[in-house]
Amino acid sequence: MTTEAMDGPGGAAHPAESEAEPLLRVDDLHVRFRVRDQDVHAVNGLSYTLAEGETVAILGESGSGKSVAAQAVMGILDTPPARITKGSVRLRGEELLGLPERRRRAYRGDRIAMIFQDALTALNPVLTVGDQIREMYQVHRGLRRKAATAKAVELMERVRIPSAAQRLGDYPHQFSGGMRQRIMIAMALALEPDVLIADEPTTALDVTVQAQIMRLLAALQDEFRMGLVLITHDLGVVAGVADRIVVMYAGSVAEQAPARELYARPAHPYTRGLLASVPRLDRRGGPLVPIAGTPPNPAALPPGCPFQPRCPRAEAVCAAERPPLVRVAPGHEAACHFAEEVHRAGAE
Repeated sequence: MTTEAMDGPGGAAHPAESEAEPLLRVDDLHVRFRVRDQDVHAVNGLSYTLAEGETVAILGESGSGKSVAAQAVMGILDTPPARITKGSVRLRGEELLGLPERRRRAYRGDRIAMIFQDALTALNPVLTVGDQIREMYQVHRGLRRKAATAKAVELMERVRIPSAAQRLGDYPHQFSGGMRQRIMIAMALALEPDVLIADEPTTALDVTVQAQIMRLLAALQDEFRMGLVLITHDLGVVAGVADRIVVMYAGSVAEQAPARELYARPAHPYTRGLLASVPRLDRRGGPLVPIAGTPPNPAALPPGCPFQPRCPRAEAVCAAERPPLVRVAPGHEAACHFAEEVHRAGAE
């Protein structure tokens, strides 16, 4: 990976960090894409920390930069057209950005792993699932085929795939969407990584299967004591599993807070808009209120606050000055000129 600038830790504060070095620290991460002679600003100063056993949800609309940020942390961005222009990614205190590709590849799967949102395209269609899981143990652990096969069966059973030993010879297309996602989880957990990044792990699954996958992830996380970064646009998925939430908008952090605090008292108009657009059982029959407008073009971000063109709370200062992250409560920050007022108003 090519990095044009490697700044030290900086950017936004980390409300949940302790004096000890966190498991994962992302500091002031910036990612650009060069497309048709334009710079597309995909990630603009993302910062967060992740502790052992903690779940941090990164939430936002499509195009907010959350998946690009995850790929930057994993070191799998295509360069070019992508380039990391600034920032730091540290795993247990060791800087990952700028590592030689051979060393970075050794981290992937072993220390940090990722589940992709489309299991059918992420899995190799011409290899059996047994071959794909076995490969993790044979390449990274040097196991012989028989031992690797036993490990693969054990792992498939752990992710609750029925008749695991009989299904080793099946191909990805022979499994349902939920079962393919379980295979992806099995492959990600094969080497017991410290950090698991799950990028929209329940996309295109029905509600019942979504709940099963999230319960499975929670159980496995507890068993392995992993840190989990959950990338999603679904507030419903986040509600029951996240310890902290980072809300992204136009590549930047709009708000970050403990999950219960954010749901109860959001401090950014964008977060309030997201919450208002979600159906709730305690408000049966009430209208859903969508957020007006569309996200900005990342190649031509507006001056000032990027949410200002869509914000019902916007004033002149919002168009002129970009708001910093403001602390409104312990562990709770929002990038809004009126964050304290919005926070005081509580949830609607």
